Amino acid sequence: MIQRLLIANRSEIAIRIARGAREMGITPLGVFSEADRSAMHLDYMEDAVCIGPAAASDSYLNMEAVIAAAAALRADSIHPGYGFLSERAAFAQAAGDAGLIFVGPSPQAMAAMGSKREAKTRVRAFDVPVIPGYEGEEQDPKSLRKEAERIGTPLLIKASAGGGGRGMRVVERMEQFDEALQAAQREAKSAFGDATVLLERYLKGPRHIEFQVLADAHGNTIHVGERECSIQRRHQKIIEEAPSVAVSPELRGTMGAAAVRAAKSVDYVNAGTVEFMLDQTGKFYFLEMNTRLQVEHPVTEMAYGLDLVHWQLRIANGERLTVSQDSLEPRWWAIESRIYAEDPSNQMLPSTGTITRWEPPQALGVRLDSGVRRGSQVSVYYDPMLAKLIVFGPDRATAIARMADALREFAVGGVRTNIPLLEAIFNDPQFRAGETTTQFLEEWLTTHSFERGRLNSDQLCAAVANKVQNSAPFRIGSVGLPFYLTDGQAEYALTASRSGERWQIRGDAHGEIPVGPTGRSATSDVTFAPPPDLERTSRGGPAHSGRILSPMPGKIVKVSVMAGDSVGERALLMVLEAMKMEHRIEAPSAGAVRALHVKEGDIVTGAAPLVDLE
Repeated sequence: MIQRLLIANRSEIAIRIARGAREMGITPLGVFSEADRSAMHLDYMEDAVCIGPAAASDSYLNMEAVIAAAAALRADSIHPGYGFLSERAAFAQAAGDAGLIFVGPSPQAMAAMGSKREAKTRVRAFDVPVIPGYEGEEQDPKSLRKEAERIGTPLLIKASAGGGGRGMRVVERMEQFDEALQAAQREAKSAFGDATVLLERYLKGPRHIEFQVLADAHGNTIHVGERECSIQRRHQKIIEEAPSVAVSPELRGTMGAAAVRAAKSVDYVNAGTVEFMLDQTGKFYFLEMNTRLQVEHPVTEMAYGLDLVHWQLRIANGERLTVSQDSLEPRWWAIESRIYAEDPSNQMLPSTGTITRWEPPQALGVRLDSGVRRGSQVSVYYDPMLAKLIVFGPDRATAIARMADALREFAVGGVRTNIPLLEAIFNDPQFRAGETTTQFLEEWLTTHSFERGRLNSDQLCAAVANKVQNSAPFRIGSVGLPFYLTDGQAEYALTASRSGERWQIRGDAHGEIPVGPTGRSATSDVTFAPPPDLERTSRGGPAHSGRILSPMPGKIVKVSVMAGDSVGERALLMVLEAMKMEHRIEAPSAGAVRALHVKEGDIVTGAAPLVDLE
């Protein structure tokens, strides 16, 4: 029986599992990296130990350190959460070898479904439809290109191991194949330690529909309905809902039965998710099986009234499922929005820093699963997801209205978030009508923009007057020290010059401020938080010299040009890896490479010089 559970994860999922464990009388135990010494998830643990440096590869992905932590904390079991080691068969095996109960499937089932090539072979034998493609052993570029030409474009290059959108590239034309293959293999190797890829025919305009399954060790397997996860960016989900408008009760039965067969093809035990692509004709195809608890599991919990973490622990304890398939019908409509620290106005680039304001919505029918609070650090080392906002209601329209209200009330400062993007999506007529596919967001962004706004005169006067009147130490002669002003989700740079130099100080702003002796006030909410950093640049410096700076801290994994090369507009200059994803650094305009400041393998800070163009 599980009594002391080590949760081998961090942030919101570690908190979610800890809460579920305590509700069952189980003691939750935690781990943390050196970067997470003050992380919120530690508050929910009975005890915790440090497992290594900030980099995930040296801590949360270090199997030996995690198993050693279990021994040090006298744990009798391990829950992997999602991400990190959660789908590593070797980790499940190591836990078993150490005498620990692993809350998840067997290493054999995990290995079979962890290889997308083997998974397709297994489920095909159980009459589960699969997408045509290539899952062979030959992985050299020449062989893969030959197979790609056989399949035809558009096609999808996909990492055989792992998931979460990493190691995936869409190829629209064959001339894009070689570069896309290299990028997918690099990203797969970095994220999962395995550069093996498979090729699939790319379905245009499908829906992403997944089924939650539960299986005990006594031969009972059920599905707990579908979740629609079609709203994605970079192949990673940002909005999920249960049920789906596209799935009728009859189709739910058919797809659910296929999901159960897929699980049985590997003798699966515990909670898992079978993912499908549903095309516009109603045909569906097996995509993959995630052998863990999904990020989006709360929508199933809210829609069906089941606690999936409780069931994971009960199954791991050897209990039988007491829920029958016939008894499972969705009671509510539930929707989840993933709140990411990323900038919708700048290609969704991750945003790092200190959270200076954290005011989540408080309303009926709203649930928040979060791993951060005011003062939390958002670092480059981990996924930029801050929280999951979940709402439920008697129907989809009510759930959408509640989500729109909740997003409008959600205030975050210190880092940029995708909340403005989410708000806009939930107010979009096409989304509200349920007319969504996996291409929805990509197409939607071609007609919608998130450019940073401009302060109106009242806002500007309020901010400057407040700074001058109330913050004398910040004056430089007669010019107030520049700062950043945050108005809701928009951030504005206010700068002033002195002696040929520009100084910038960053801070958050919120509150109503009187302007001038008349008492006239601006209603834009401006008060100031302590500035976290100070940056000094020379006039006419990098911003005006053709120098391209790193958009965030990260690692240079590829350099595509040399000094003296001529480049066209949007030509690939280099690739930066940050927050587990690759980011293309492109030429803003045609020109020539005057100087390179980095090489492959270099670790760079945010705003570090990368390349000079002329």
